Amino acid sequence: MGRYDFRAHRVLQAATQQLATARLSKSPPWYNVVGSIPPPQILVRTQPIEHHDHPRRPQIKKPSKLFQPRTIKYEEDLLRAEFFRDHPWELARPRVVLENDGKDGQRDDWSTIEQESHSLNGESVVQRQMWLLHNRPNITKAEAYDQARHEFYERRLQEDVERRVAKEEALATGAYFGKSTLQVGMELEDRMFERWKEWAVKETTEQAQKEAAAYTSVSNEDMVISGDDSETEAAMADVDDSIPAQGQEAAGSMPVHP
Repeated sequence: MGRYDFRAHRVLQAATQQLATARLSKSPPWYNVVGSIPPPQILVRTQPIEHHDHPRRPQIKKPSKLFQPRTIKYEEDLLRAEFFRDHPWELARPRVVLENDGKDGQRDDWSTIEQESHSLNGESVVQRQMWLLHNRPNITKAEAYDQARHEFYERRLQEDVERRVAKEEALATGAYFGKSTLQVGMELEDRMFERWKEWAVKETTEQAQKEAAAYTSVSNEDMVISGDDSETEAAMADVDDSIPAQGQEAAGSMPVHP
């Protein structure tokens, strides 16, 4: 039958032939339905028409991403990418993403950067900049970004001052706070440094011992000649007899000068 299997499309024709030759005693329940509504004959999926503002050259090669969903982009995406590129540590701050009824964003009023529904974060700068661009005439993207960013800095500084004052008041009334995140991090760093120091001293000592053993095969005590050894004194006496005296010619008629 080739590459394609057409048996599913010819099921009505096959059933009609079997009824005509009495191979089927009665027609199947689906016989009349398939006869009135036959299956489609088009087996190839048609390519959707793409609308473009300018004419394009016909493509010979079929695009590989034909049936993939199109990329959805919003205006806030560029503003959000710019802010978090300038303030990457804002992503490290914990955030609460829960909502009461899913319509909290519809009740926000971005004429001011402070909102009652959620705390101040990087998204506040993005939404504040969007509001300025749509409601302030003749304002550029950079000017809106600077204004929203300065309001964000001012409010964040105010929150830090309020937090510091609240801590000082609590300490004055007898409250006790544990170690800060910075103190815990410094202690962990000091502990790891001491462990590394012990390991480094041990490795340095072992390396020095290996180098010493590789270059010195005889100890210094074995190399010292004892003066009380009788064999050593006899050998030295033989050497003294073979040395010619002053003015005496050595063997080979070579004069020896004092």
